[in-house]
Amino acid sequence: MRKSRAKGTVTPAKPTTRCAIYTRKSSEEGLDQEFNSLDAQREAAEAFIASQKAEGWTTLPDRYDDGGFSGGSMERPALDRLIRDIDAGKIDCVVVYKVDRLSRSLMDFARIMETFERQGVSFVSVTQQFNTSHSMGRLTLNILLSFAQFEREIIGERIRDKLAAQARKGKWTGGAPVLGYDVDRSGPSPKLVVNAKEASRVRDIFRMYLTEASLLPVVKELMRRGWANKQRTTKKGKQLGGRPFDKATLHVLLTNPIYTGKLRYKDELHTGEHQAIIEQDLYDKVQAKLKENGRARGAEFRNKYGALLRGLLRCKTCDSAMAHTFNGKSSKHRHRYYRCVNAIKNGRDACSCGTLPAMEIERVVVDEVRALGRDETLLAQVLADAHAAIQAEHVALRRDRDDLAAERKRNHRELRELAAAGTTTAETTSRMADLQERLLDADRRLPELEKRLAELEDETVSRAEAQAAFAGFDGVWKALTPQEQARLLKLLLSKVEYDGDAGTVSVTFRPSSIRSLISRNLENAA
Repeated sequence: MRKSRAKGTVTPAKPTTRCAIYTRKSSEEGLDQEFNSLDAQREAAEAFIASQKAEGWTTLPDRYDDGGFSGGSMERPALDRLIRDIDAGKIDCVVVYKVDRLSRSLMDFARIMETFERQGVSFVSVTQQFNTSHSMGRLTLNILLSFAQFEREIIGERIRDKLAAQARKGKWTGGAPVLGYDVDRSGPSPKLVVNAKEASRVRDIFRMYLTEASLLPVVKELMRRGWANKQRTTKKGKQLGGRPFDKATLHVLLTNPIYTGKLRYKDELHTGEHQAIIEQDLYDKVQAKLKENGRARGAEFRNKYGALLRGLLRCKTCDSAMAHTFNGKSSKHRHRYYRCVNAIKNGRDACSCGTLPAMEIERVVVDEVRALGRDETLLAQVLADAHAAIQAEHVALRRDRDDLAAERKRNHRELRELAAAGTTTAETTSRMADLQERLLDADRRLPELEKRLAELEDETVSRAEAQAAFAGFDGVWKALTPQEQARLLKLLLSKVEYDGDAGTVSVTFRPSSIRSLISRNLENAA
């Protein structure tokens, strides 16, 4: 017999379940559209919550949207805000479109679910239709999440394999472009193209390091010139990079094989399809100098005993460096020497070159520099080397000019294509403005390069000028501290060799030595 409900009784209202909707998309692509993926996920979740209105479900107005964040990481701003609101007791249920929107990591998801369970918050997936308030829902959730993590790992492996295949074919594998290159996205796949202005700076930086033989002076010179790292603009118009160089970032630039036309992928090195900026010979010389300075640990800046030939003197017998050393503790009784590093490491029998009194060999080398203005044969050789260096700079400048002309032509073509397309999106407008700026810069720099090419014709040092420069050597030399004297010798000389068997010393001058001494004379006169 069915009992009838008493007249006038009221069915108790269902308790309100406050539902927060969480949405996520891994990439930023398409998020600027009027109706994007995050909106679609939220719409589906809102419809599901509306279908549960009889159960007391209601949608919270706050949006928890993570656009451009991977599900493999917990570092997501909207997720952090969601967890904080759950801990504050503001949420009863979290609704997502699919399980992997919340997390693709089983371990991370387990931690999130612990938080949910601790606060009595249930979890619902709209498309997979389960609720964690039931044991079967939790089992199904763990199974689905395991497959989601497996899928993410498979996708990661595929991406890594694709990048490796691209690198082996010499194609750019993506990432932020380095100083000297831009990314050309006009073709079927993006590729690196030379930025003429930046490429010229990169070449100057490599040559500058060879001249200075140390990172810190180059960093100071780059700061004085106002040269900075690569600056780029994102699709959203955000400026990235453009920071001043320091020793670490300069070292990264000098050791990057991309400038020789190669691409590094993990531990592999492949020939790239992009144009090289630095000749292999110059790159190798810089690497050798970096390695040498790394072993010396910046000894030239801690040369407190004034070893003039430190880093210059080599043993000709076994082609090893000669290290500066001394005996005696007090400065009055200290005797300085140079010794072959091979003999120091492996004993006297390893090399016949014995110890060499420092003051004697330094006096010989300085006298050789002083006498250059009077030695006609040696002066002729140094002048010939200087002329060859000017010719090399002439070739480099012509290359810079040709690169700039090619970049200018490429930018003109892209600008015409964008104008013909007639699109007026923010990205297109920003790109057209950038191209206009580059064209203006090219129009400004091309005359400068032509002017420098013309100036090189007048930089040939005559015999009379060279003799005059070395005639004033003593005045410059006496005005310098021992550390500055060692620095000047490094500017003038590339190598000093001592032949212990023959008892002879040979000095090799740098091609730029005469110009360096002329500059020192001018500084001293000022």
